[in-house]
Amino acid sequence: MTRFIHDQFSKQYLTELFTPYGQVEISKDITSEVRQIDVFFTPTSPDKIEQLGILGRMGIYTPSVIFEPFRNPVSKSEIRSCMGKLFDIHAEIERQTKRNDKRINETELPHLWIFTPTASEETLTGCNATGEEIWGQGVYLLGKVLKTGIVVIHQLPNTPETLFLRVLGRGKVQRQAVEELEALAKNNPHLENVIKLVNDLIAMLSARQQKEKDIDQDDQELIMKLSEMYQQLLEELKEEQRQQGRQEGREEGELRERRAMVESILQVRFGEIDPQLAQIIDQVITMSREEFTPLLLNLSRIDLLARFGK
Repeated sequence: MTRFIHDQFSKQYLTELFTPYGQVEISKDITSEVRQIDVFFTPTSPDKIEQLGILGRMGIYTPSVIFEPFRNPVSKSEIRSCMGKLFDIHAEIERQTKRNDKRINETELPHLWIFTPTASEETLTGCNATGEEIWGQGVYLLGKVLKTGIVVIHQLPNTPETLFLRVLGRGKVQRQAVEELEALAKNNPHLENVIKLVNDLIAMLSARQQKEKDIDQDDQELIMKLSEMYQQLLEELKEEQRQQGRQEGREEGELRERRAMVESILQVRFGEIDPQLAQIIDQVITMSREEFTPLLLNLSRIDLLARFGK
């Protein structure tokens, strides 16, 4: 379950970061068999992508790139699976160019970036993965023909250049990155999108915490940190809007945030929001987050409909 939550967050997070700079496809199908690539990115407006630091440089390393983020340390089998998907994409491109009587340039083929919190020396050595000064600590490249890189997030230095990658780590590394992201978001034009992503992640992790008693300490601490970040960002947004005298806009913004959280919790708990559940949302969002969160996490579907049903 934790891995599923991390996969969903990673895809949304990378999509949010890269959308201003090009075309992003998530869960891209591979025609040779039923497999999917997590994130496939094709840059179209790379002018300001350096704002994303090393992650931005990876996004324009080749005309298109593949991102495969892992919540837990990547295994040898998972590395081979990712590379298999990469080679399937290469083969598809080569077939298309051949049909068009053209020759493929090696530099035009997509590059694969595998994100993992940690990786054993045995795994890196077994892949013949080597570091290059141009990328710095924590980034390893396989042979040029293989067009694959492995990013060991917990080995990355704590610098602004690595921030957007470290958000995809876990434990203390991720929490510190979230704190840095919080500071950055204060002057970020995409503040509303950052809040929504955090909002969704809190909802999913909180729902899992209620359903699974064995949630690990990393996730518990992350829930606390993200909750603090969400509340602080929301309060700052309220204060900014108060100072600008935008009472109506502030209220609409609060309702949008509450609705997003309510929908996220309902979807995680019940799989989908059917017409009956959809009808109670307008009533639920009239309550504060502190009031409706425990109700949504603890009451059964029948109890929720009985309490809020018309």
